[in-house]
Amino acid sequence: MDTYYIGIDGGGSKTLAIIVDAQGNECGRGQAGSSNHTGVGLERAVSNIYHAVKQASLTLQEQANPSVHFHKAWLGLAGVDRPEDYTMLMAHLAPLADSVHLTNDAELLLSALENTVGIALIAGTGSIALGRNAQGQTARAGGWGHILGDEGSGYDIGLQCLKAVAHAADGRGQQTLLREQVLEEWQLTNADGIIGQVYTNPDKAKIARLSALVFHAVRQGDAVASAIIQRAASELAAHVKTVSAKLNYAPEQGIALALGGGLLLGEADYQRQVLEHVRQQQAVEIVVPVEQPALSAARAIIRLS
Repeated sequence: MDTYYIGIDGGGSKTLAIIVDAQGNECGRGQAGSSNHTGVGLERAVSNIYHAVKQASLTLQEQANPSVHFHKAWLGLAGVDRPEDYTMLMAHLAPLADSVHLTNDAELLLSALENTVGIALIAGTGSIALGRNAQGQTARAGGWGHILGDEGSGYDIGLQCLKAVAHAADGRGQQTLLREQVLEEWQLTNADGIIGQVYTNPDKAKIARLSALVFHAVRQGDAVASAIIQRAASELAAHVKTVSAKLNYAPEQGIALALGGGLLLGEADYQRQVLEHVRQQQAVEIVVPVEQPALSAARAIIRLS
């Protein structure tokens, strides 16, 4: 029987599963909705994971492999932050493979660094930084969720956008292009309509998508939007600085930095600003953008015990 491995990247917006063979060649991939149990609930999170795996398995099944068996799986899921998260999820995910490695989604990025040593910084719907030093010590910053944290993320930028619009509508804040852009995006006739959109349908992904409007406004020279992005970039750099200090990296010691998340990878100007802020506080030896954490993890789990 052929041996297969699977990597699963489960974030706040989507879940991506990628299957590889024993040589690390990709054999299939599948996608589903969020698998962050803190956001969508345990039942839906688990269902989305298995749906992504099923979709990824279709290619193999079409090649006369009716039952795809996984030797090892690495699942990196947003919301896996405490021992109780791990225990609860493993009860449902253990049947996925002979050996299941379950971590926070940020750890997937470390699989792209030599010896998995360095710092991973993710900014998508949410944000988090996580690192490991050569002694095997780990540390993290962020990952507190959209109510307590997620600074520098798409949700955070989207929320700051809405606050700026509210302040401008009241006359308490500077006028901004974001006001008309948000009204157009959400098909509203006046700013008061934002209240119903936010409080009756608290969709994190919907708010996070507003970050695109902020970057667009920055390119049009909007001062309010520029301030939002500068603050967000500074917040992400603070995540890296905090993790570096916890792992006893000296400021002049060059670190390996892995970048992930749709926002940080998809907005080149934002990535540049974040790295500028990081380098003001910590030397960086190498930067590795991790476009496909699930694929990196699927290949890494082959050699990890």
